[in-house]
Amino acid sequence: MVVRRSRLGRAVVMSSWVALAIGCAGGEEAPPQDGAMAEESPDSGNFTERMYERNVVFASVVGDSAFFVPWMLHTVETPDTVLREAHAWLARGGVWDGFVSEVWGSAPTRSPSRILPHGGLQLFVREGGAIDGLLFEEGPRELEVLLDDLRASWVGTGGGSYDVLGGSAYLADQRIDGMVLDMSRSSADGQAPGGDWAFLLSGDSAQFVFVGETEHGGDTAPPYRGWGTRGAEGDLRWGQVDVEWGRREAFPPARRDVPAEWRLTTADGSLDGSIEALSGELIAGEGPGPLLPVRALFEVTGTLETSEGSYPVYGLFVHERR
Repeated sequence: MVVRRSRLGRAVVMSSWVALAIGCAGGEEAPPQDGAMAEESPDSGNFTERMYERNVVFASVVGDSAFFVPWMLHTVETPDTVLREAHAWLARGGVWDGFVSEVWGSAPTRSPSRILPHGGLQLFVREGGAIDGLLFEEGPRELEVLLDDLRASWVGTGGGSYDVLGGSAYLADQRIDGMVLDMSRSSADGQAPGGDWAFLLSGDSAQFVFVGETEHGGDTAPPYRGWGTRGAEGDLRWGQVDVEWGRREAFPPARRDVPAEWRLTTADGSLDGSIEALSGELIAGEGPGPLLPVRALFEVTGTLETSEGSYPVYGLFVHERR
């Protein structure tokens, strides 16, 4: 075990067995005792394949441009193995740099919702196993994201959790303060996985999260839910948000169209917003075709008109077709 001090002065613990719990209950599980990660899974005769998703997004403004560090962590539990993925990007000035892209498998376990550190990805944890930050360290490259105070917390459909926190990113010797979205959700075999999502900020005064219940891209748009936090002014909640695509752009590698503009409204008029993409990172997956999976991360900007006021926003919108 290695004990080190984070750049904010907090003592943290890193070791090869510390795992990032991404179950959708929202709380972090304590690290297992010796050998626990290798325990056999329950009776496969009653096996239900499950998918677990954990996304941690740091966002800020540096000068006159946005700065994002999205970490996307994904696990699929199958009868014979636990398939794991970790992807991360550094986006600034409209340029996207993918610095983590790891796919690996591990033995079945009683705690498949945990994602293990792997390759250059390491974790900071507090006492009890709560995540304090993420670190990428590989050769001369080092990027650290630390989570700070909790600003707001919401629970979505199916038990998904969405926390907004203060945070800091360290790139080389530069410290950048901003906000962090820490979201987790899961789905079982036969359930539709969660859909598109957005993390939007209006300076330091307000932060917003929008989440689609299922994938968006068919003939009928799925319902979205939305939340906003405005510090001492209180939270905003929208039980159903209609999200319509405006401008679309072709993405030939996946043989699909992807959105480039969005309109967000509610039936009672408490929300009316529009956002558009400024830059993006589009990735086509593998499959039998003809339509292939796609993951698209967009830097977006726009305005949200709410019953409590008008908010110019910037942020991250993630679109996926699996």
